[in-house]
Amino acid sequence: MQIDGYVIPVPEGKKQEYLELAQWYDQLMIEHGAIEVFEGWELDVPDGTLTDFRRAVAAEEGEKIVFSWILWPDKATADAAHEAVHEDERFKSMTSFPFDGKRMIVGTFEPIVALRKD
Repeated sequence: MQIDGYVIPVPEGKKQEYLELAQWYDQLMIEHGAIEVFEGWELDVPDGTLTDFRRAVAAEEGEKIVFSWILWPDKATADAAHEAVHEDERFKSMTSFPFDGKRMIVGTFEPIVALRKD
């Protein structure tokens, strides 16, 4: 499996706009093979002593942190899905996003522990 993780600063006033984008994007990821997609809107993100989520993305006053991930069965499926999104006409026609993509943190991870209560 593979996990794509994201930390994104989003202006609080753009929550609905972000949610609409996320619902479209996340559904497309599911259609292209994602097992699970999670989007979390900041509820309590404390300031750390040395570093924290807010500093990591240079969050500005009035921005909330979004913490999200996509679980994939494998790298090939994830790569194909990301390629499909970039070829999608809706994506190509987007001229702006409800967040500053330059401050978004993106990473790909290999699961080493996975527990779930059913």
